[in-house]
Amino acid sequence: MTEFGDFISALGEFGLYQKLLVLFLSLPLLLNPFQMIGQVFMVVDVPHHCDTSWIRAIGPNLTEEEQLNLTLPRDTDGAYEQCSMYSPVDRDLGSIVAYGLNSTEKCSSGWVYPSAQPPSLLTEFDLVCDRKDLNDISQSIYMLGLLLGAMIFGPLSDRIGRRPIFLISILLQGLFGVGIAFVPHFYVYMAFRCVVGASVSGILITTLALATEWVGVSSRPKAVLISHCFVAIGQMLLAGLSYGIRNWRLLEIAGSAPMFSFFFYIWVLPESARWLVTKGRIEEAKKVLQKAASINKCTIPPGLLEQLKPETQTKSGSTLDLFRKKHLQKVTLIMSCAWFSDSLVYYGLSLNVTSFGLDIYLTQLAFGAVELPARFCCIFLLQWFGRKKTQAVLLLLSGLMCLVITGIPEDQPVATTVLAIIGKFTATASFSTSYVYAAELFPTVVRQTGVGLCSMSARVAGIMAPLIRLLDQYHRAIPMAIFGSAPVVGGLLCVLLPETRGTDLADNTGAATPQLSSRRLEILSKRDTTEDGVDLEKDVYRCSESK
Repeated sequence: MTEFGDFISALGEFGLYQKLLVLFLSLPLLLNPFQMIGQVFMVVDVPHHCDTSWIRAIGPNLTEEEQLNLTLPRDTDGAYEQCSMYSPVDRDLGSIVAYGLNSTEKCSSGWVYPSAQPPSLLTEFDLVCDRKDLNDISQSIYMLGLLLGAMIFGPLSDRIGRRPIFLISILLQGLFGVGIAFVPHFYVYMAFRCVVGASVSGILITTLALATEWVGVSSRPKAVLISHCFVAIGQMLLAGLSYGIRNWRLLEIAGSAPMFSFFFYIWVLPESARWLVTKGRIEEAKKVLQKAASINKCTIPPGLLEQLKPETQTKSGSTLDLFRKKHLQKVTLIMSCAWFSDSLVYYGLSLNVTSFGLDIYLTQLAFGAVELPARFCCIFLLQWFGRKKTQAVLLLLSGLMCLVITGIPEDQPVATTVLAIIGKFTATASFSTSYVYAAELFPTVVRQTGVGLCSMSARVAGIMAPLIRLLDQYHRAIPMAIFGSAPVVGGLLCVLLPETRGTDLADNTGAATPQLSSRRLEILSKRDTTEDGVDLEKDVYRCSESK
């Protein structure tokens, strides 16, 4: 029986059609870093103090310095307290000047910020003092959106297709991303961010499926990691965008409105031919395969095309299918752990960009710049060393970097930042490896469900990462110790996974181990390749030679 990989070989494993597809899938990823960590630049800490304008009613001619001196207590360094003030009293100004004020309370009338400061999330919604934790909580709400997106869009794309989920996700990200710029309240902001997070998750998991299901065995890592390189470019663009636009509402529009430019995808984005076959929609699959072959200037032999048949009793996979088979159960649990570890260390470092002691825009630029070679080098690492070794070693290294940071003194920001950049490099490369590895380990009928489940575990880690940062109030080393320990455990577990380098994608849940592509081609070469008067082997070979 002819396998789907034969059709990909016939039309070209990574021809012009696949290259254009990867480009179209990658362009929206330029904006993903903005949604994921852009908030870090909207809540940059600024000087602030309690609003004590109550004293103006009895002392309208007071200078600003006199007002602050009378109404604000000072800390041990002699600076005005930022989160407390003297309690208002019903006394005349002369009495207050003569005897002063003693009783203090928390800021009851809001805060005052530098007048020259552009509007930011911090200043507009008062994310200071007792409300400071809302910043990290809102990041966790966004990560919750990523989790919900993985839960919803993963299984849904296995049922209704990759293309509609990708288009719906683009629409949602554009609408709610721009809508965030007009929200009147911070809790509405968090709700909109949750929806944006779900849409980002939908884009990520459908990009992975389409990028792997349309290319051949040897080009799968290249296709996925090229799309990930656009995320790295987006990281660098974020540094420049956030540096140039300090008004948070304008920054939000600049980072979200470009999504509307991708609406032309309705006419150009194809459905996965492999998914169409598993659903029994053979005629649709033939049309998209012929279109791909035409753009690649290849011809799929009619005899080969006639062998395109749906697998018997093919049905949509479910989450339970991942735990019914022992081999899938092991893959699911270990890959979920790997994704959890990847996400925890990745976001743990990314969200700490303001805590390393150097300029946050330069640090973000360095973080983005290091992601590009990290993702690019994965293309070669996966081919040279295989998936399993690469995944395990990168996880271990990223964890070790975080653990080393815990021992660096606070007065060494350069050393801390250098180690963080190295950790970001290995964490990024590990995350990219996980995408390729997971897509190859799960069969087609449950691929989106399996990747969605892994993505769910990653999103749980993403939710936890901002909250773990709150533990630094007890000791500054606690967050980094947690961020470093998880990848070490995940890297050791990855040793138990099977290797998938050079293997074909499985279409059903029956195969316990990946089948080597070379072995399949050897078997096919021994069969009679002439069917219906057409030399299939010769035509496929001629097409590959003409690329």
